[in-house]
Amino acid sequence: MRETLSRQVALARPLSVDPAGQAIRRANRIRRRRTAVGVALAAITTVLLSAGMVQLGAETRRDGSPIVVIGDPDPTSRPLPTNNPGPAPSPETSTSPLVGETLISADGRRLVLPDVGPAERAQPLPSGGGWLVVGAQSTAGRTLWVVQDDGLVQVLLAGAGAIVLAPDSLQVAWRDGGDLLVAGVAGTQLIGAVRTPVPAAAEPVRFVGDSVLVRLDPTGAGHTLWRPGAGSLPEPLDRKSLNVYGRLPDGRLVGQVTTEPGRTCLAVLAPTRQLDPVRTGCGPDLSQDGIGGVSPDGRWLLVNGEIGKAGRSLLVDLQRLGPATTAVAAGPPMTGAIVWSNEAHASYLDGTGELVRVDVGQVRAGKPASPTAVPGVPTGDQPILVKDLLNHG
Repeated sequence: MRETLSRQVALARPLSVDPAGQAIRRANRIRRRRTAVGVALAAITTVLLSAGMVQLGAETRRDGSPIVVIGDPDPTSRPLPTNNPGPAPSPETSTSPLVGETLISADGRRLVLPDVGPAERAQPLPSGGGWLVVGAQSTAGRTLWVVQDDGLVQVLLAGAGAIVLAPDSLQVAWRDGGDLLVAGVAGTQLIGAVRTPVPAAAEPVRFVGDSVLVRLDPTGAGHTLWRPGAGSLPEPLDRKSLNVYGRLPDGRLVGQVTTEPGRTCLAVLAPTRQLDPVRTGCGPDLSQDGIGGVSPDGRWLLVNGEIGKAGRSLLVDLQRLGPATTAVAAGPPMTGAIVWSNEAHASYLDGTGELVRVDVGQVRAGKPASPTAVPGVPTGDQPILVKDLLNHG
C-alpha cells in the first residue's frame, strides 16, 4: 500500500486548466485585434487625407503653384512687436499709417510688425489681436499676411492678383489666375473658399454687403455684383460705371459714370447687377483714378478732380446731387485710402506721404486742408492709413 501511494504522489497529472496557455492565447487574440484595428484606422486616415488633398487642390488650383498657404510657422523664431513712444504727435494728426513694417498711431505710438514686406492696406482682424495686411503689387503677385499682436506672422495668400477685404475683415476676395475667389477669415486661416471664372481683365473692387463688386475692365466702363455661391459671374449688363467710391447707409452706391464722350458725372447707383443710375449729378471736373470716399452718414463725398486746371481733392454735397452739382476744393490730391473718423472729419495722404485732415465745416467756409508731416515717418516713405491702433500692441 505504501509503495502504491508513493507512485501516485510522484506521478504528475495534467491540469484541467492551463493558466500559462490561456495567457498566451489571450495575448495573441489581443495582438491580432489591435493589428486589425490599426490597419483599419490607417486605411481610414489615408482615405481622409486623400479626400482633403483633393479638396484643397480643387480650391487652390491655378496655372502654376497654388496661392493658398496653410500651416503655422514656428513662432519661436518670431520677434515680438515692439512699442516705441515716438515723438510728440502733431495736433493735426488723427489717423494711423502703416509704414513698411510699422504702424503709427495718432498719439505717437509705433508698433513694429516683423517679416512683412511693402504693404498697401491693413485692417484689424475680426476678433482683434492683430492685423490683416495686404501686400503691394510685385512681379510675383500680392501677399496677404496675418500679423498677430504676439509677433506671429503667417502668410494666407501668396502670388495672388487683386485682393480686397470686407469692411469687417470677415471675408477676403482675390483674383487667382482665371478665377475670382471669396473665402472667410477664421483666426489665421481662410475657410470655405468659393470660386468662379472671370474675364481676363476683371478684378474685385470692394465688398457690397455679402456680394463682391467686380470691375470688368480696368481700362473701360463696367461693373457687376457677384454673390458667392449663387452661380457664375453675371453677364456684364453695366457699361456706364467707371468707378465706385462707396456705399450709402441705405445700401446704394456712389460712383462715376460716363454720360457723353469725354465727360463723366457722379451718380447714385442701385446695388443690382445692372448698377442702374438712380440719380446723376454733373458739373465737377472729376479725375478717373477712382480715389474717393463717402462719409458715414452718406452726406459728403471726397473725390479727386480739378479746379481751374489744378489737381485738387473735392468735397461734394451728395444731398444736392443734380443737374448743377457743385464741388469745393478740400485740399491737395489724394492717394490711397480715405478714412472718415466721423460725419464731418476725414483724413488721407497726399502724393508726398503727408497727412491731410479735412474739416467739412472749414472746407465749406473756403479754407481747404493743408498737409502735415506724419510723426515718425522717414522722409520718402509712403505710409498707409489705418483707422487707429486701439487694443493693439
